[in-house]
Amino acid sequence: MLPSLTLPTARVRVVGVVAISFFTWTLIRLARTVYRRTQTTRLNGPPSKNFLLGYPEFFTDPDSPEIYEAWAEEYGAVYQLPSVLGTTRIILCDPKAIAHFYAKETTTYILPPLGRFLTGILVGRDSLLTTHGNVHKRLRKSLTPAFSVSAVRKLLPIFYDSVYSTKAAWDDLLRDSPDGTTIEVQEWMSHISYVHPRHRDLQRERSDVATAFKEMSNTKSSPLFDYLFLFAHLFPAILNLPNPRTKLSKMLNDSMGAISAQLFAKTKKEKESGLVEEEQDKSIIGLLIRAESTDSQLHMTSEEVLAQMKVLLFAGYDTTSISLTWALIELCRDQNVQSKLREELSRTDGDPTWERLTNELPYLDAVVHETLRLHVLLGETSRVATEDDTIPLSSPVMTPFSLNPVTHLSIPRGTVVTTPTASINRSKAFWGSDAKEFKPSRWIHQDGISQKAQQLQGQRHLLTFADGPRTCLGKGFALAEFKAVLAVLVRNFHFEFRDGPRTKLDVAGGILPRPKIVGEEGARVPLLVRRVE
Repeated sequence: MLPSLTLPTARVRVVGVVAISFFTWTLIRLARTVYRRTQTTRLNGPPSKNFLLGYPEFFTDPDSPEIYEAWAEEYGAVYQLPSVLGTTRIILCDPKAIAHFYAKETTTYILPPLGRFLTGILVGRDSLLTTHGNVHKRLRKSLTPAFSVSAVRKLLPIFYDSVYSTKAAWDDLLRDSPDGTTIEVQEWMSHISYVHPRHRDLQRERSDVATAFKEMSNTKSSPLFDYLFLFAHLFPAILNLPNPRTKLSKMLNDSMGAISAQLFAKTKKEKESGLVEEEQDKSIIGLLIRAESTDSQLHMTSEEVLAQMKVLLFAGYDTTSISLTWALIELCRDQNVQSKLREELSRTDGDPTWERLTNELPYLDAVVHETLRLHVLLGETSRVATEDDTIPLSSPVMTPFSLNPVTHLSIPRGTVVTTPTASINRSKAFWGSDAKEFKPSRWIHQDGISQKAQQLQGQRHLLTFADGPRTCLGKGFALAEFKAVLAVLVRNFHFEFRDGPRTKLDVAGGILPRPKIVGEEGARVPLLVRRVE
């Protein structure tokens, strides 16, 4: 009889050990939460709905930027937000606090566990997006030459070549349609954004990468997954449970990895064959090849090289393409802005040079930056403190927990701190009463940017590209591509909503939120396009 009891007894013991371990871990976690609360500056904030979930509705609300702004008006420029299991997040809407936060990113403030998990399953754990500290600094230093002004200037012909391929295809579609035809522009913008010459064989075929991106936009999360995602802030491994989004992310990782390895091997072979001068090749892939082969401090492992390649593919497909789509949408909404932009571009002789794109087309620059202000790809930046810190404030805040105004925040190790970038970019407190309007003229008039907005650091007082040591390395690349593509499209084509000016818009989920026309499947944006005669 004894052998027959061995297996059940062992199972009971294992279950008991797991239960005790989980209970102990939970007690330790709660003790740390209580300690952090006693050490953190107590702030105003929305009340917790319950201890278990905090304020769950907020994390699934599509209007979260407006909610952040409303709370800042009610509770002050810094406040706390309840989260799961009694934890809290500190929300920063104060310009001095935000500057301090970004300045200490990668050292004092790093990706929280959930951020590392999600980014890791997408592009790997060794990329610029997931690393911090000295590793991040080394990777960034290796890649910086590929994004210098001289390097991006040399890419301008490639940007034009890519958009003119699209122009030729659209001209064919419009050949027998003088009154215009409907074109789903979002997918075309993604094609344009694959600008590297060695990506050409990927541009017009439905690759696994394109399929995965499309399926991510079409996949709606279930209520159960939304609640799992809440607890994943503390227990990221929960997302390893079978669910469509994690499955698609892993599929995308595998697809980008296979393509990256192929492109890297092809370029390396060309170098070894003498088809590319190694000393003159400042491309991203060229620099990665050099980093892998060198024994210097900038050496990259093969895993790190592959991770950077996947970041390159991801950025090329899913970032500038979304911003370009939003720009076309805003130009459909305001035909006067579209006409004014076309008028400025029509005065150029041929395609604008780098100098003209950068310095001599103010309205194009205004349209681009107004699009980036209103439509931020990442709505917030959340980081966890690796050490105790003190965050200064530009303006004191009053709380019922202190007799004196609070002039700085005490942030103990383990505290999650969030900067709501989308909210701040659209906040009336920073940008005035017309902050929610698409108004490119604000970037041209001398007093168009308020004094409060000018306190914000970052690209042209925007938090779109973040700031500090983790500011977007490719922002110069992105701006040049954005301007070059938009200039060619608007100069040659007229855009309007297929269903008229009252067309309703929504945002489709995915790795990054994409615009969509209400009623369309997935993230489709069909616009009525006709040639400019």
